[in-house]
This record gives sequence, C-alpha cells and structure tokens, in this order.
Amino acid sequence: MDIKKPAYVPGHGLLKDRSVLITAAAGAGIGFAAAKRAVEEGCRAIVISDIHEGRLESSVQKLKDETGLEQVWGKTCNVANEEQVQALVNFAEDKLGGVDVLINNAGLGTTKALIDMEDDEWNKVIDVTLNGTMRMTRYMMKIMKTRGEGVIVNNASVLGWRAQKEQAHYAAAKAGVMALTRCAALEAADFGVRINAVSPSLAVHPMLKKSAPAELLAELEGREAYGRGAEVWEVANVMMFLASDYSSYLTGETISCSSQHA
Repeated sequence: MDIKKPAYVPGHGLLKDRSVLITAAAGAGIGFAAAKRAVEEGCRAIVISDIHEGRLESSVQKLKDETGLEQVWGKTCNVANEEQVQALVNFAEDKLGGVDVLINNAGLGTTKALIDMEDDEWNKVIDVTLNGTMRMTRYMMKIMKTRGEGVIVNNASVLGWRAQKEQAHYAAAKAGVMALTRCAALEAADFGVRINAVSPSLAVHPMLKKSAPAELLAELEGREAYGRGAEVWEVANVMMFLASDYSSYLTGETISCSSQHA
C-alpha cells in the first residue's frame, strides 16, 4: 500500500450499539470525520454540536445521507458557556437515552507571537480549548458516575509536548488538556469511566488549507516521516480505538497520532 495515499479503512463494529456525543463536529475537520467513523463503527445514535447553526444543520443532514443512519441530531453549543454545555449534555442524554461516549473536539487556535499577544486572545484560546474541554468533561462525568460506565476521549495536540513559534497559547491549552485527561481519569476510574486523549500533529483538511500559508503547510508536512499530514479520518480512527472496548485497560493516556521525526 502507498503510505502517502492510504486507503479508507472500513468499519469493524468497534462502537456497536453505543451512543456518541461529539463537540465541534460540523465541517470538514476531525470532528465530522469522527462522527462519520462512529456511525461506520456501528454506533446506534449520535449527537453532534457546533457553534455555527447553519453549518451544523447541513452537517447533520450530510451525516444522515452519507451513512444512512436516521438517529442523528445536532445542537448548537459554545463550550465557553457553562449553561450551553449543560444544555447540550442534557439534550444528548434525552435523545440518545444516555451518552456512552463523549468526544471533546472543540478547540480554538490563532497564530500570534507571545510578545504581541493581548490577554483577550490568550484567554479566548484557553477558554475554548482547555476550559471548554473541562466543562464538558466535568458535567459528563457527573452523569456517567450515576451509571458507573462511560468513555470520554479528548482531542489534544503534539504541541502539548513540542514547541512551535507563535503557538504559546494553543500549546499551553493542549498541554492542559493532557494534564486534565490524566487527573480526571484517576477520579473517574473510581466509578468505571475511562478518559483518554489523542494527540494529532498535522491533520490536513480544507479549512487548514484555506487559512494556513502554503509555505508553512509544506514545512510542517516536511517534518512528517511520511511526508504528508494525516487524513482527518486517520485521527478519527485513533479516537474510535480509545472509545471502544479495545482500549479497556487504558485510562489517563494520550496517544500521539503523528509521524513527526523532527
């Protein structure tokens, strides 16, 4: 197989009869890829959320059309708002008859040198990327605790480990997501809930191609052992593993989804 052009991997029933809630899942990025993979892996019902109502509505319909699953719902949510977080989880609990798997995908990034960064920009990235993950995890843990089971998968980043110029705020937020994952997992283990994270390096999708300078993308891809960024579904595959019983003895772990060699 040509490793630069991987074939799409069919589902294997990893999430058979599970229900799934995914944040920031409207669009062409990792969130929607994870939603599609969850259905392909056999989930019985799914709720996706996003801050953009129009994009969310079209993504719900697209997911139905591409997978044939009718039990697909969408609800807008800004994870920086506690009331909206609770409303989303309550909505999903009602529609799904209980959430088996939560995938925290919501995050925000900008490019700015630390010396030029204002508090507002720093705080916004932290509030969505780290605090938003915390809010979703905290409220979902309370509900999963009553059932004594459940799985939470967080989306981190290799920048939680590695340095990159003009990414101090995003890297700090993602490092926080990793630490949050470890600490929350120890608490959740007491009532049968697993919490892990995936740490992508470079996942290429249309929005990234549109927003990032071509020379920067080429540089980042050049750091990868395969000479390319990951397909978004390749990151989603790791999320599916972490959400499934195949990772039943993993909790508090962050799995790097990367081929970086430099």
